[in-house]
Amino acid sequence: METDALQQATFAGGCFWCLEAVFEQVRGVTQVVSGYTGGELPDPTYDAVCNGDSGHAEAVQITFDPAEVSYKELLALFFSIHDPTTLNRQGNDIGSQYRSAIYFHDDSQRQQAEKMIAGLEQMQIWRERIVTELKAAQTFHPAENYHQHFYANHPEQGYCRAVITPKLAKFRQHFGKLVK
Repeated sequence: METDALQQATFAGGCFWCLEAVFEQVRGVTQVVSGYTGGELPDPTYDAVCNGDSGHAEAVQITFDPAEVSYKELLALFFSIHDPTTLNRQGNDIGSQYRSAIYFHDDSQRQQAEKMIAGLEQMQIWRERIVTELKAAQTFHPAENYHQHFYANHPEQGYCRAVITPKLAKFRQHFGKLVK
């Protein structure tokens, strides 16, 4: 159900810098915040999350205008920029804090995510089954300021050049109609 009001989407799929860099370039996305969700600590920090002790995942919370970009389009992009078949891992990032997860904000988002996952499984795009968690949105804790807009502020940093820049190129190539 699309309305004129801005909506939120929350995704975890490895390092939040990667997700943030891509979603910040999507038309209709008005804000992307890197942070932590899905854990038990009331005030998680980067160190606690990276140690794997908090139960939180690195995630992004996206504010978007559904008149410009649909939740379904955001889901399709999410599944294209990370590997949803590796449990608690994205590349060299290993641990539950790097899990693949969709934190839905309402029943419509839950249903759309279930349908997307079922469709992707049926198409057998990946050799392995999708392990993306599907859970109701929980408290989202913005990450420390130095994590916000990390790629935009540090495009020459090694991780950004080796990991994020190729993701952005893939996004532009395959989702050109979504680029701002």
